[in-house]
Amino acid sequence: MAGIATVMMLITTMHLASLVRALNVNYYENTCPHVDSIVAASVHKATMNDKTVPAALLRMHFHDCFIRGCDASVLLESKGKTIAEKDGPPNISLHAFYVIDNAKKALEEVCPGVVSCADILALAARDAVTLSGGPNWDVPKGRKDGRISMATETRQLPAPTFNISQLQQSFSQRGLSLEDLVALSGGHTLGFAHCSSFQNRIHRFSPKQDIDPSMKASFGSRLRSICPSHNKVKNAGSSLDSSSTLFDNAYYKLLLQGESIFSSDEALLTHPTTKALVSKFAYSQEEFERAFVKSMIKMSSITNAEQQQIRLDCKFVR
Repeated sequence: MAGIATVMMLITTMHLASLVRALNVNYYENTCPHVDSIVAASVHKATMNDKTVPAALLRMHFHDCFIRGCDASVLLESKGKTIAEKDGPPNISLHAFYVIDNAKKALEEVCPGVVSCADILALAARDAVTLSGGPNWDVPKGRKDGRISMATETRQLPAPTFNISQLQQSFSQRGLSLEDLVALSGGHTLGFAHCSSFQNRIHRFSPKQDIDPSMKASFGSRLRSICPSHNKVKNAGSSLDSSSTLFDNAYYKLLLQGESIFSSDEALLTHPTTKALVSKFAYSQEEFERAFVKSMIKMSSITNAEQQQIRLDCKFVR
């Protein structure tokens, strides 16, 4: 069984490598040369009005790529009895879809039928990071848009309750390494977590302990005050780090101090390789940013054979 798993992982990695080569940063050089600046303008405008937009776009791209590859299937609307990904339980809190729609509309005016929704989302995620003070990078382009979107498949997304074995399996199935896991987890430097995603750590953690003992006691108490056991406040929760609109390495520093939010964050300290990477990124923002860019390019290159069109409207298959 181990031999089969190794072969499958090798095939996945080789397939991913070929896809990375297939994408090209100059893909639209002759057909839509201003694609980067047009998408960036849409993201910038939205961010000026709503500081939660960057975190939303980064999370949206991650959730898109982990289901059927980066094919913009997360943008499709449910239709009839077909419930789309965006209406799956893990995606209910996704927002800022209008940013992608606005960018698509602007692009259709100058380059009709040329730029895929999947490429727009990949570019928007990059712009979200850059606008939040993070690194900039050239995004390889040439993705096609998927035609299939099913809410049931969102079960494949890594959950905030995952342990390190579950996380490693989820990432390796997509050709991503432990370093990719730790680097991409750093995206939690942006954003917000609802109470439901970390209740397991602050209420009835075990028969003998209410709060996860790996969590700093004062931090756990603060979270319990925000999220009581019978919380009825719909949008109650906590920012994911102390600078939730700034892309920095505070996430890793807090993780080492016992102030992580998700079980899946704390899980990074339970494996020697991932723990060493957490320490490395906590010590050096430069090392974190270098690894994050590398892993984002790798993740955003995941695709599948079913990506077969350029959608003229990111919400619908026509």
